[in-house]
Amino acid sequence: MDTAVQKAADRLLEVYRTGESIDPLTPEHPDATLELAYRIQQRQVEQWVLAGDVVKGHKVGLASRAIQRQMGVDQPDFGHLTQSMFHLEHHPIPEGTFLQPRIEPEVAFVLGRPLTGPGVTVAEAARAVDFVLPALEIVDSRIRDWRIGIFDTIADNASSGGVILGSRPVALDSVDLRLAGCNLHVNGELVATGAGGAVLGSPLNALVWLANTVGPLGVTLEPGHLVLPGSMTAAHAVLPGDSVVATINGLGSVTAVLGKDEK
Repeated sequence: MDTAVQKAADRLLEVYRTGESIDPLTPEHPDATLELAYRIQQRQVEQWVLAGDVVKGHKVGLASRAIQRQMGVDQPDFGHLTQSMFHLEHHPIPEGTFLQPRIEPEVAFVLGRPLTGPGVTVAEAARAVDFVLPALEIVDSRIRDWRIGIFDTIADNASSGGVILGSRPVALDSVDLRLAGCNLHVNGELVATGAGGAVLGSPLNALVWLANTVGPLGVTLEPGHLVLPGSMTAAHAVLPGDSVVATINGLGSVTAVLGKDEK
């Protein structure tokens, strides 16, 4: 089984090097458990860390009904966020950084205290949050044409790509995340709307789910780490040259610019 994990991880890691997406992994592992998919994910994270990257947090994926319908799944998953995934807002992200990017508006939690599950409550999760920021997550897939099931997306680090954070920290108790509305604009055009309540009823619930899911795996959510709880809208495909703005009530806005090489 360890050979199967390494083989699948190597296939995904090769995509980062070549820029050539691969066929879905699911047909090769038709009876595999999600535990195997997370082992494939973890093997890649280990390789990134050995190469000098640093884990800076986690993301919850597939947290909203809109995203679950879009992806054809019925449960959340999680992935790792590493230092190399973070990009400054307003600064063009080099073309070629992503294969088939889609963008999602989110609330980002920055932790001030550790969270170790199982058994974490909403109250404990809220107490652990130092502040929140508006964020844009760029999801990406190493699987050709996004032909993914939940096994594929988990193995592929929950389809993680990039993170852009707003620069105005907001105290958690100053905003009702359940009712916070969100507008997503691409090149000045409104393409999606949503609210925090779309994310497992509240983004805070996604933080609780994450802490209690990774805790039994021996993972503690660390102070200073960032947690993305899930998208407030369906994911929207983006192209080189696009400028994306997410505006979240009570949190302000965040802007991502996808650079386009000048030929």
